[in-house]
Amino acid sequence: MASNNYNAKSPSAREFINHDEIMSTLAWARENKNNSELINQILQKASEKKGLGHREAALLLLSGNTDEIFALAREIKREFYGERVVLFAPLYLSNYCVNGCVYCPFNAGNSTMPRRKLTQEEIRREVIALQDMGHKRLALETGEHPEQSPIEYVLESIKTIYSINHKNGAIRRVNVNIAATSVEDYRKLKDAGIGTYLLFQETYHEEAYNKIHPSGPKSDYAYHTEAMDRAMQGGVDDVGLGVLFGLADYAYEFTAMLMHAEHLEAAFGVGPHTLSVPRIRKAQGVEAANFTHGIDDETFARIVACLRISAPYTGIIVSTRESEDCRKKVLDVGVSQISGGSRTSVGGYDVGDNGNCPDTKQFEVNDHRSLDEIVQWLISIGHIPSFCTACYREGRVGDRFMKLCKTGQIQNCCHPNALLTLQEYLLDYSSARTRTAGEELITREILKVPSEKTRGIVLENLEKIKQGSRDFRI
Repeated sequence: MASNNYNAKSPSAREFINHDEIMSTLAWARENKNNSELINQILQKASEKKGLGHREAALLLLSGNTDEIFALAREIKREFYGERVVLFAPLYLSNYCVNGCVYCPFNAGNSTMPRRKLTQEEIRREVIALQDMGHKRLALETGEHPEQSPIEYVLESIKTIYSINHKNGAIRRVNVNIAATSVEDYRKLKDAGIGTYLLFQETYHEEAYNKIHPSGPKSDYAYHTEAMDRAMQGGVDDVGLGVLFGLADYAYEFTAMLMHAEHLEAAFGVGPHTLSVPRIRKAQGVEAANFTHGIDDETFARIVACLRISAPYTGIIVSTRESEDCRKKVLDVGVSQISGGSRTSVGGYDVGDNGNCPDTKQFEVNDHRSLDEIVQWLISIGHIPSFCTACYREGRVGDRFMKLCKTGQIQNCCHPNALLTLQEYLLDYSSARTRTAGEELITREILKVPSEKTRGIVLENLEKIKQGSRDFRI
């Protein structure tokens, strides 16, 4: 029974992320975690691949049915995403910030953090460095500062990024992770051609949220939590939710994030495009050990698997915060997007994290491999590295993307496009070893394109890519 103040359609954060409903859900889940008959019913429902409600999902998360959960998550991932893994990189524009977030070294009170804001020329050099790696998709990151990084600066930066064509390089999709803002500003971001608007909740537990956000605009829990509503009202089709695991009880965060997804579906007819699941990491002036809700790798993988079962149509993102071994495990049970060759410092790509670049890292990464090493690794463990941005550029976003995904038709676009963009990468950027492995993979995978007509188009375009043409998409 839902709590009295819970209302998935409500515009109020405290009603669609209702504390009493979450606590009631978790109490019910813990009471029934050994109820094999009920759990089997939920697993049977989940096997229909249409998702689960937050209560059912919480019960699976807290139950002991690990083997069944992981097996079903693998099955669902392969049906909707195949073996494709989309690659991207973060680009930090500025670390000036007026907030007091205690888990982030960018916080205004950290006097030991060197502050830096990229000029448009510096952004150009960063983008060229990213293009030379082979990246086509970026996620812009910046601290919240009304003078150093106003919306006008972000918009100018997006324009700069899209304008840069270097050799065969071009950034084809810019996702944006900036502070909660107004409907008017979201309209400006939409008009600038952003892909997904990303905003991490950090924690949905309001009491914990207030403690770790003691000052600054981000301290307003409701304004921050309701940001995705304003983004959608501003015309942004794709939004991405995220939780920083380690700040509060993981089961609370898991349940609340699914409730947020349910709210967007109920209020706007389309859920989030992506879910991100970062874990808190050591950073300058921040010790992860100071936060007592950390989770081990096994629990982390279980969270990913239960998210994949509960939200089968939604992308799941894991960054270089996680190690190679951890990323391998979660790729298997649900993750569909990863970052590669990442730098979390302002200006980190052009000169690296040393040399003339001050130590402005937001957090320590655990996967230090180059993009080429990650591409080669993905191929070696049975995945298809993808640099595809076709859906965004073809207008397959928001509810249009979800309709294709829910009917399984998206595979007819995504699998061929992954092969086309991988071929570009192999010719323009990869090492000889990666190219050999990648071309062998393409030769095998092209046979799996179900439509003979589409297969013919892909083969024709692969040949054109080898002749020097670029940017084909189905």
